[in-house]
Amino acid sequence: MEPIKIGAQAPDFTLENNKDGEVSLSDFHGKKVLLSWHPLAWTSVCTDQMRALEANFDRFEASNTVALGMSVDPAASKKVWAAVLSIRKTSLLSDFWPHGKTAADYGIFSEEDGISRRANILINEEGKVQWVKVYPNSQLPDIEEVFSVIGER
Repeated sequence: MEPIKIGAQAPDFTLENNKDGEVSLSDFHGKKVLLSWHPLAWTSVCTDQMRALEANFDRFEASNTVALGMSVDPAASKKVWAAVLSIRKTSLLSDFWPHGKTAADYGIFSEEDGISRRANILINEEGKVQWVKVYPNSQLPDIEEVFSVIGER
């Protein structure tokens, strides 16, 4: 499966988050949105990836960007995991049911493993895919690379 192409219209979604609510991509029209995909909660690299989003929450906000942590884990698991990691500002979204549908819509679902690949997908203010990078599952994405693509103001 090939990742979604740069310039494509980003597929809308509505997913449960770790805060007992739902988040839709369309909620953020006029902002950039970083979909930061991780394979599974409760693993070390995924933990560091989500902590980096939380630690840089204000930088994202200053860049008119919303960072969302995404995986196929159930919402209840994401809620407890976020609490354990002290993630309070960043929304961690559950692509659990239909299992991996959003990851598949973005071309990063691994049918073989039943999880998403590790990836960062940046969507621009008009809802078009601006940047896609897929990483080996064992590699922590470089948050500074993300900010260089966003183009901090």
